[in-house]
Amino acid sequence: MEDFEKFGISVPKILLPKTDLKAWSVIACDQYTQDREYWEKVSQIAKGKPSSLHIILPEVYLNDSNRTERIENIRKTMKDYLRDDIFADEKQAFIYIERKTAYGRTRKGLVAAIDLESYEWKPFSTALIRATEATIIDRIPPRMEIRRGAPIETPHIMLLVNDTNCVLVESCGESLKSNGKQPVYNTDLMADSGHITGWTVESESELSSVKNALNKLYEQNKCNDGSVFMFAVGDGNHSLATAKAVWDELKENNGGKKNDDGSISIPAGFENHNARFALIEIVNIYDKGLTFEPIHRILFNIQGKTLIEYVAKKLNGKIIDCANAEEIERNVLSSKANFGFVWKDTKTAKTVYKCVETNITDLAVSHLQPILDQYLNENANESEIDYIHGSDEVFRLGEKDNTVSILLPPIAKDSFFATIVRNGPLPRKSFSMGEASEKRFYMECRKLF
Repeated sequence: MEDFEKFGISVPKILLPKTDLKAWSVIACDQYTQDREYWEKVSQIAKGKPSSLHIILPEVYLNDSNRTERIENIRKTMKDYLRDDIFADEKQAFIYIERKTAYGRTRKGLVAAIDLESYEWKPFSTALIRATEATIIDRIPPRMEIRRGAPIETPHIMLLVNDTNCVLVESCGESLKSNGKQPVYNTDLMADSGHITGWTVESESELSSVKNALNKLYEQNKCNDGSVFMFAVGDGNHSLATAKAVWDELKENNGGKKNDDGSISIPAGFENHNARFALIEIVNIYDKGLTFEPIHRILFNIQGKTLIEYVAKKLNGKIIDCANAEEIERNVLSSKANFGFVWKDTKTAKTVYKCVETNITDLAVSHLQPILDQYLNENANESEIDYIHGSDEVFRLGEKDNTVSILLPPIAKDSFFATIVRNGPLPRKSFSMGEASEKRFYMECRKLF
């Protein structure tokens, strides 16, 4: 078996369900967090059937009074599934997947296990695997309740790889299919969310090809400080931070010593403990089926003129008048770092459309959000900020009284990794990888504790 330790990953022992896959596979727990109706429909589909729904806690229920009972039921169900032969025999393999979404896009991925010793979420980390967005510490403890002592795990974490030549994931898939390899699973997904197909990557030649690709990426993604930035967390940042926290807790509780840098040494006998690893999916940031959508900003109880002048000054930008929503969209969407502002003039009751044009060359949101935070701190009153998807919402909400909407430009994939190296993790709510229904669906599992 090939050794992948250099790249911060390993070949996992995969558990695949021997059941109705459409009922088994449900969307990531951190989706539809304000839509109980969606999860009630999922519950009806999965009722009485083995399903990953019964071994996760959808975050829509995270603050319910019966959370403790739900977590106990999750652990019991995991044990039942292992005992009742729900899974096929373990396969030590990567899984290459193709996910067709309801939007006609196909995203490719490679399921692997990452070494949590090679991952760090703290800002300006030089680890092989790094966070892309700021980690909110308060979100970790509730998730630790679920993972701590759980018999199995199933992933919704997606890691991005900076692979301009598509040598890893895409080449792996092309090789498997050209050699006539048959899928290990192939199913539609519930709630009209598309289709997913998976192939094992397990033979000596298949694994060797993956290792060769990873070696190329290792050399290509070396930073000026000598570190290597192999993977960036695209989705599931807090879930991966939780896995790291549980692993650190396990080490400390079993004699691991705290090092000067805050890390905890691995106690004897725990070098290959399953909790050291976490199951994830690797996706090429340049995958044509992976859309990066900006998350726009809306501010309440704010004067538009004051805000735009403040932002323009801080960014050394130029304020441009726009005739309408279409002109703002053209200006912003064709740029790397122009911002569109929409608000209603209190005197004329007319909607104002303006842009701030800038010369920023890396990810725009990494510059804008700190300025908005500073403005809100300096103008402490009833002002609030929220985050919205879709330009239609930007223009609709911008027409309301005492409200300012800000349209953000597209996320530039070519500067994504470089921005994180230079500036650290992006601000909260910086980007979305596709629409809600395109997020990862649970399928593969792995024994944990």
